[in-house]
Amino acid sequence: MALSMEEQRILAEIETRLRRDDPHLAARLSTLGRSHRLRRSVLVMAAVVVVAAAAAVAVAVL
Repeated sequence: MALSMEEQRILAEIETRLRRDDPHLAARLSTLGRSHRLRRSVLVMAAVVVVAAAAAVAVAVL
């Protein structure tokens, strides 16, 4: 669900005030989403490697 123009303006104002009032917290919050996506990407890549290795072993055994 998309935000209205007024909601977007209010959100931008809140973000600006947070950066001004507590830059440390703002920095931590901005990296929170990125670190979660990165962690998920690493887990997915690890799962792909494990599956590929298992398939390679299965083919080698045959």
